[in-house]
Amino acid sequence: MRLRYFVTNLALRGFFGLALALPYNRRVPLMGWLAARVIAPLAGWRRRVRDNLAHVRPDLPRAEVSRLARAVPNNAGRTLIEIYSGEEFVTRAARAPIEGPGLQALEDARATGRPVILVTAHFGNYDVARAALIARGHDMGSLYRRMRNPYFNAHYVRSISAIGTPMFEQGRRGMVQMVKHLKAGGVLGVLTDLHVYEAPELIFFGKPARTSLVTAELALKYDALLIPTFSIRQPNGLDFIVRLEAPIPHSDARTMTQEVNDRLEALVRAHMDQWFWIHRRWKNAGDTAP
Repeated sequence: MRLRYFVTNLALRGFFGLALALPYNRRVPLMGWLAARVIAPLAGWRRRVRDNLAHVRPDLPRAEVSRLARAVPNNAGRTLIEIYSGEEFVTRAARAPIEGPGLQALEDARATGRPVILVTAHFGNYDVARAALIARGHDMGSLYRRMRNPYFNAHYVRSISAIGTPMFEQGRRGMVQMVKHLKAGGVLGVLTDLHVYEAPELIFFGKPARTSLVTAELALKYDALLIPTFSIRQPNGLDFIVRLEAPIPHSDARTMTQEVNDRLEALVRAHMDQWFWIHRRWKNAGDTAP
């Protein structure tokens, strides 16, 4: 396993090195192309996209499924090289317009010292919102999950930390640091669209999907606003609009988390090629693939 991780990391670093040698507006499309045409077939991403779509969107025409099997890895490749582009990415992301009713709620919370949790997903480029809000003076931290590949994780964490800190790794130590940040009235960004073992089954795209309630539980415990936040890639493939939706009303963790799923689903349906369908969101998705 470690040998496979090592070889995979070497290949990815080679792709990154090739792309980073080019100007930003050329490297991003190139990495998208490489991800769609080279990495996706080797990594099994195309099959994963098809399996997930067959599970939750069997109504899609075959031509649209084929398009998404290429477009989704393209967006993932662009996202990776953007994150690795350091200051060039941060400068561009800082210029992204921020819209939506959640923006005023965020500013009001800053004025009163109330903590805020920005709940987001592997959609568009999830780090754009973080860079844009840090550039506007928000004390924003982020919770991240350690990558399985230890070689890739080492330089990935360095890259996402260069966009902004603090960063909190999932685990006991990271949780303690994160809670301290929230109690001080900070802003926290959390990705919540991955399968979590032992989590309750909620509904996503009409199918059961195990979804962690931790984000909503934190919002309730520390009286934090819970604002769905998404960075939507624009047609030129390089720029973004950051959307902060209306805060999710406090009720109970399960109801709040289901609304997070519902809001994300609505956005994904409008931009099917921007969500990372390459993840195993539904563990039984392959069972329904043709």
